[in-house]
Amino acid sequence: SVEIVEGCRLPVLRKNQEHEDEWPLAEILSVKEVSSRKLFYVHYIDFNKRLDEWVTGDRLDMKKLQFPKKEAKTPTKNGLSGSRPSSPEREVRKSLDLNVQSTTAPSRGKTLPTPKRKVEAVPLATQVPPATPVPSLPSSAEASQASVFPAVRETNTFKSREEHEQISSLTTNGTARRLIPPQPGRKRKANCGGTDEMIKVLQYNNPQTASVFLPPPEDSQDSSDGIPSAPRMTGSLVSDRSHDDIVTRMKNIECIELGRHRLKPWYFSPYPQELTTLPILYLCEFCLKYLKSLKCLQRHLTKCNLRHPPGNEIYRKGTISFFEIDGRKNKNYSQNLCLLAKCFLDHKTLYYDTDPFLFYVMTEYDSKGFHIVGYFSKEKESTEDYNVACILTLPPYQRRGYGKLLIEFSYELSKVEGKTGTPEKPLSDLGLLSYRSYWSQTILEILMDLKPDNGERPQITINEISEITSVKKEDVISTLQYLNLINYYKGQYILTLSEDIVDGHERAMQKRHLRIDPKCLHFTPKDWSKRGKW
Repeated sequence: SVEIVEGCRLPVLRKNQEHEDEWPLAEILSVKEVSSRKLFYVHYIDFNKRLDEWVTGDRLDMKKLQFPKKEAKTPTKNGLSGSRPSSPEREVRKSLDLNVQSTTAPSRGKTLPTPKRKVEAVPLATQVPPATPVPSLPSSAEASQASVFPAVRETNTFKSREEHEQISSLTTNGTARRLIPPQPGRKRKANCGGTDEMIKVLQYNNPQTASVFLPPPEDSQDSSDGIPSAPRMTGSLVSDRSHDDIVTRMKNIECIELGRHRLKPWYFSPYPQELTTLPILYLCEFCLKYLKSLKCLQRHLTKCNLRHPPGNEIYRKGTISFFEIDGRKNKNYSQNLCLLAKCFLDHKTLYYDTDPFLFYVMTEYDSKGFHIVGYFSKEKESTEDYNVACILTLPPYQRRGYGKLLIEFSYELSKVEGKTGTPEKPLSDLGLLSYRSYWSQTILEILMDLKPDNGERPQITINEISEITSVKKEDVISTLQYLNLINYYKGQYILTLSEDIVDGHERAMQKRHLRIDPKCLHFTPKDWSKRGKW
């Protein structure tokens, strides 16, 4: 019989969302023997890594086996051969990494060896596959992004995980596609030129609400020259994929018990090696300390005094609270939080140095204490207007509106700080869905609340939308284009709100019961630039 080795590709039997058999192409990442039976760790090509799993030999289609290509032998420092089996996917990633490294500066000036790598967070769920990160595009360069992503009115409308596993990237070589600016007099969809331009808001069959018009822009420092710069791929927590190896591509924790929930991790997380062989890893749900057995957890709970995250409670309404945690003052908790979050995030790297970050943990209160629901982190000082570095809703609480609540809270903090903000890129697939949905609902809410001015159609500028919402102008423009609202008509830009858009928005808002109440927020921003080393 033919021996299957790492790097081989072949169809593997799995059940889809409808519990029907399918045979997607998969790559063998590892082989092990348990009780004299061979098990194979497979990654389904074009599927998100969270679906990777150990399978038995009877699920492999040996007739279509593809062996890995051999790499040319290259000498290494110690004179030994540096070759190893290579899969087509590795070759693609290698070329992409070279492009990314050539167009960007290294993240925070650090390169960490794999074992020292901690990993910090962003799902609201999961990450875009490494070969196709979602780039951050400046201003109108996001125009064509509208056609890239599937239209989603609400985060909970997508049918299956698999449908959103692969999100196409606007670029593959680290450079954005240049967009041709519209010419006056031509009826064509247009990118918003300047953000100070007025926009008329039109609403079909509803005279009380709006269309949007833009007179010629005044000179604005904010308007770009139309030539987008290369997208930035090195956010403070963006994973450097050059450290990828077989170990970090495989899930290493079988199951996590956190309070009353048992969680099945989606990705690798750098917990201590000796804990990775346990059937269940136990976590204290208040301090997030990891323990190897139920007995150890019970003993720990008799000594652990925490019944809520450390730090200051800055928001409480009903059973929902938010705690602000300083990564320098509460280092152990912050590191434990990041280790847990990495189990559900693929694209962010967490440094053991949590000092430069603040963590905002959302909790749900009951008689036993404040139970963690999700969190987001942000840099104390961000040069790129990032108001979120990593964001995650834990799986038991997903699809219940908590993701949007976390996003809304991050923008409420930006409003208090008097800044506009944007999440660090790349976003995960589920994170992207939640942000798209939040931006769409927030902007439509403003447009539909506009009142006619002396019988004229209401007008608003991109800058005004950005100031009201604290959403960065580039995200406002990309959302308007994603919703396909911007049209160029008789020499001016108008936003046209169709009945379908209005009805879809009203239905979505009826389902959105959880909202942040700014009156319940008690938060004073700090000027970290004056505080020396944080």
